[in-house]
Amino acid sequence: MKRLLWFLVAICLIPSFMEAQSFYSTRRNRNLLVGFGSGTANYYGEMVNPGEFGALKFNIAANAEYYLRERISVRTTLTFFQISGNDAKANDDRQERNLSFKSSNIELSALGVLNLSPVGLRFYQRSQINLHAFAGIGLLYFNPKAEYKGKTYALEPLQTEGSGYSRVTPVIPIGLGARIKLDPFFNILIEGGYRITFTDHLDDVSVRRYPEASTLKSDLSRALSDRRVEIGTQPPIPSQQGVRGNPNKNDGYFLANITLQYYLPTEIFQDSQRKLYNRKRKYYYRRP
Repeated sequence: MKRLLWFLVAICLIPSFMEAQSFYSTRRNRNLLVGFGSGTANYYGEMVNPGEFGALKFNIAANAEYYLRERISVRTTLTFFQISGNDAKANDDRQERNLSFKSSNIELSALGVLNLSPVGLRFYQRSQINLHAFAGIGLLYFNPKAEYKGKTYALEPLQTEGSGYSRVTPVIPIGLGARIKLDPFFNILIEGGYRITFTDHLDDVSVRRYPEASTLKSDLSRALSDRRVEIGTQPPIPSQQGVRGNPNKNDGYFLANITLQYYLPTEIFQDSQRKLYNRKRKYYYRRP
């Protein structure tokens, strides 16, 4: 019975082995990769000390990458990540503000990638380590929330600063990375990139002055707009409201990922890549 089982396993592995060998022996297009990875996320805004990283949270990402030229590729990535901030960790008088937030976010991005070394058509032609830079554009959905009396509330619907804002914003990802060759079909991708955003509300904090309590829409809005009363730091005179946020600087965030990439073994977009794969091999692809 065991011999029969090993025989069946071997039969199943033969096509994969032959496919792997064909990576060396044939000029098949392998310009499309898919990947899945994970890493960290941290935000920069009103609840982060200047010059410091914010609280590290996790992210997971899936992507597809397509090579247009030997050094140029395009990639689309879908990322889920979390960020958070808390005035209790501030190293200045922001502790008296007593605000906090956490947010689950989704980013969809389209990137252009420029590789330092050309990507060969066969396994041995690829560099063991290939550095690259990337930049692009994306859309971010964010939803800041805060805990109050044992429950969690979404902050934007409460309009804690007297007005609402969009929870979808464009972002500009920029960063650097390295691609490490594992075998004919797999790479390890290590990247870090900052996101320039067009919003100052990732943490629900933006306006400089606290809004008048009477202008807010509910008791819950008032409670989560000014939380100084919870720790006894609210000034007794309304004209001494103090500073809530900084509207002159948008928030941002940083993502760091380790991704496993897989070369799809079948030819994709044959007509568009025929010239690339039929051109004469250049000197840097030839084995010594």
